[in-house]
Amino acid sequence: MENKKENELTLIPKSEKYIEYMLNVIMKIPRTEKFSIGTEYKQSMYKLIENVIYLTKIEKEERLIIINKIDAELNIQRILLRIMYKSAWIDKKKFDVAMDHIFEIGKIVGGLIKYYGKNNKK
Repeated sequence: MENKKENELTLIPKSEKYIEYMLNVIMKIPRTEKFSIGTEYKQSMYKLIENVIYLTKIEKEERLIIINKIDAELNIQRILLRIMYKSAWIDKKKFDVAMDHIFEIGKIVGGLIKYYGKNNKK
């Protein structure tokens, strides 16, 4: 139980680090894309961090819903990243670093989904 609280709190700095990295990446993509896909990506990241912070503030029974929202935002970001990479707006190294950040956050989210999914059954 203590471990799950720790994981929830670990999500905050990991998400912050990821967002800081991606904001720098987005600032360097072509101008026309920066204001279209870049804006979508930033909004998704802000929803992600908002849900991560909200997760620590709500009742246990409601956490699975928020964790699933976090997971959905990560999936959206994976798709947008692949589009940016395939369109050559970002290079392989930036793509790999961003995917590593998402993977790390995703592992924690996956563990939380398992934990709350198992413990939310009535």
